[in-house]
Amino acid sequence: MTTVKDLYNYLDGIAPFAYQEHYDNAGILVGDHKAEVSGVLVSLDTTEAVILDAAAKQCNVVIAHHPIIFSGIKKIDYDHYISKAIVTAIKHDIAIIAIHTNLDNVLANGVNERIAKTLNLKDIAILSPKPNPGSQEIIGSGVLGLLPQPLEVNAFLAHLKSTMKAGVVRYTLPHKSMIQSVAICGGSGSFLLSTAIRKEADVFITADFKYHEFFDANNQIIIADIGHYESEQYTIDLLVELISKKFSNFAVHFTEVNTNPINYF
Repeated sequence: MTTVKDLYNYLDGIAPFAYQEHYDNAGILVGDHKAEVSGVLVSLDTTEAVILDAAAKQCNVVIAHHPIIFSGIKKIDYDHYISKAIVTAIKHDIAIIAIHTNLDNVLANGVNERIAKTLNLKDIAILSPKPNPGSQEIIGSGVLGLLPQPLEVNAFLAHLKSTMKAGVVRYTLPHKSMIQSVAICGGSGSFLLSTAIRKEADVFITADFKYHEFFDANNQIIIADIGHYESEQYTIDLLVELISKKFSNFAVHFTEVNTNPINYF
C-alpha cells in the first residue's frame, strides 16, 4: 500500500520541499496524508477540469507543478477558479500535491534540466547556484548548457519553437550570428537575465518578460520568451516518468486537460 504521504516522501527525495523558495507553497495542499493512492494524475496546473479528469480516471491524487493555493485564502467563492478546484477535490476525495520551485532548484531530474535535454544541450550546469548548507548537492536557479554544434540564429529559433511547441517566440535582435551557449529558466525568469549575461550565454530562454525588460538585453544576449506554459510543459512528462518507475501498484496518467490560459491567433 502506498499512501499520499509515501508519494510526498518520494518526491521529497527527488526535490526536497525544503528547497522551495520562501514565497512558494509546494507540498500536500489538499487531502488525507494517510489515504491509499489508487491512481495519480499529473498536470502543470490544478483546475476544476483537471480534478474532474482525475475523478474520471479513478485517480485520487493530482500532482501539479503550480500550487493551486499560493497565498492565503480568506473565503471560498464558488465562482472563482481556485475555490472551484479545491471544493471539487474535496467532494471527490482527491489529494493535491504541488512540486514547484523545489523542482526548479534541483539539477538532476529538475524542470530546467528537462528543458535543456529536450533541446539536446550538453554540459548542463546550474546557472545561478545557491547556498545549500549541510549538503553536497548543488542547487539553484536556471541552467546553462551548450548545443552540440553552433546554430545560426534563425535555425536555432526554429528549433526552439518547434521543440518547445511554442505558439510564438518573442525575442530581441540578435547580437551575433551564431548560437551555442544557452541559458534556460522555465517559467518567469527575468530575474536571471543579468546572470545569463555575466555567464556569457548567447541566448536566454524563459517566459513572462515585460516590454521594458526586453531592453535589458542591451545587445549582450538574445532573450527568447516562449511562454510560461510552453517552457514548463515537459515537467508533466518528467513527473510521470519518475513516479511510474518507482510505483507499480497504481496507474500514473497524463491529464487530458490543456491548462494553458493563453491562446494565439
